[in-house]
Amino acid sequence: MAPRRQADILVVGGINTDFLVQGPRLPRAGENVEGHLFLESLGGKGANAAVAAARLGARSTLVGRVGMDARGLALLEQLEGEGVETRAVSRDPGFSTGVVLEMVDESGRRQSLSAEGANRRLAVADVIAAEARITSADVLLVQLEVPLDAVIAAVHIARAAGMHVVLDPAPPITLPEELLEAVHIIRLNDVEAEVLTGLEVVDRDSARRAAENLLRRGVGTAVVAAPEGNLLLGTEGELWLPNLPVDWVDTTGAGDAFSAALCVALGERRSLADAARFAHATAALATMRLGALSGLPNREQVDSFMARVDSLALSTEPVTW
Repeated sequence: MAPRRQADILVVGGINTDFLVQGPRLPRAGENVEGHLFLESLGGKGANAAVAAARLGARSTLVGRVGMDARGLALLEQLEGEGVETRAVSRDPGFSTGVVLEMVDESGRRQSLSAEGANRRLAVADVIAAEARITSADVLLVQLEVPLDAVIAAVHIARAAGMHVVLDPAPPITLPEELLEAVHIIRLNDVEAEVLTGLEVVDRDSARRAAENLLRRGVGTAVVAAPEGNLLLGTEGELWLPNLPVDWVDTTGAGDAFSAALCVALGERRSLADAARFAHATAALATMRLGALSGLPNREQVDSFMARVDSLALSTEPVTW
């Protein structure tokens, strides 16, 4: 068997410290619920995706911004320890490193509150400074925890170089049509789909309608997460990936895992359908541990899991790893 091609992924996105508390249920407004577990870890959608890509065997580079504080330095060290290239991560002397407060209940549902800090200071100039590294990659993955003008600048650079462009539109905002027209693949959950299309996604049919809306507006392929699975719709047709029978613990980071895995598989020159299946399995595994970073699987775990997917799909028993 020929050796697998190493994918080269460039991520433009947010870098945060995650503070997570798990409790029996999520609190209502004005209520305090006593939790039983606390985690502090590297987070942010950009950082999560960059680490996910590295764990899956890709060369992974992150363009982002942190503060000059101790948390920022610690996050850079963590990223480098995971094998992520951080030379394009700048440090802001005037703003603190971003932070996210997460609450997760015992069924995996979550709430979060963020202060993006230095993430919102990533400038177009920072992206342009990384142009040579961007254009040497196979796939560009962008999210929206950094300023939109920086995202658009990265997309234009990537498109001019003939790269694949994947957009994870989170946190969701209204996007200019020019950005949607420049995106090869958009991957979004039900909340993000409703913001971008005005359509409530509750099942496969409504996910298809949301995807059709995005394709009419110029997106090449849309992958929409519905409660029961992921729907892929593009010029090559439709693919429905029902949820795999895993035991959900925490869905934090699952979307980042999906987007990163999709990019890695595309960078390995796999077909879009195969890339989507690989991403679907990676995201399923990412829900099985508490915390975004700790839940991100490595390549061996995903490959082993995928080897069992056919039998798992026929079983109602949840799996562990």
